[in-house]
Amino acid sequence: MRRDVLSTIAVRLDDVWRRASRWWDARTLPPFASVGPGFVMQRPRSVVGAERIHIGTGVKLGPGSELKANARYPGGWMAHPGGQHVEQRFEPRILIGDRVTATASLQVVAFQEVVIEDDVMFAANVFVADGTHATTTAEVPYKYQGIAPVAPVRIGRGAWLGQNVVVMPGVTIGELAVVGANSVVTRDVPPRTIVAGAPARPVRVWDEAARAWRSPE
Repeated sequence: MRRDVLSTIAVRLDDVWRRASRWWDARTLPPFASVGPGFVMQRPRSVVGAERIHIGTGVKLGPGSELKANARYPGGWMAHPGGQHVEQRFEPRILIGDRVTATASLQVVAFQEVVIEDDVMFAANVFVADGTHATTTAEVPYKYQGIAPVAPVRIGRGAWLGQNVVVMPGVTIGELAVVGANSVVTRDVPPRTIVAGAPARPVRVWDEAARAWRSPE
């Protein structure tokens, strides 16, 4: 009997803790440009440039996620102590549609624009960026050379990005496309196409007439 009582108390305390944690998560979110109801971004988390980030309804981002709309480069960690680094200013924007979900550790970095359309699903540890470190010369540490190239990224409605995927600048991933785990996406992915690899290449395409996946031609 005593064990049953203690078990019931433990369950209730756990429920109270979870509710309190969700309440605190919501109360400590930064002021986004716009945010729909039902948004969850679990802790730990990191947000930069919240005033440049738009979030739709019912978005759920797991722990360890980062949303960074970077209006300048470098930040404190990348600056040369003697000022010998490239300084840049940007007008970034991140737009996240309705019902987007990420298991954990989604990183979205924007210097220009990253658009994630409705119902996109991310597995853990996905990295999406519209800019990368410049490699203008091999005589200066790359973190002091600024950000280039910069090109917008779009992830289409209902797409699924698997574990550890990297999406490079300038890429458009079509609606209902699938990106396999550990892939590096360096070029556009057509709608309703499964890609995999580094760099990612098509491995299946949806045949509308047959209503089935087939090998690419």
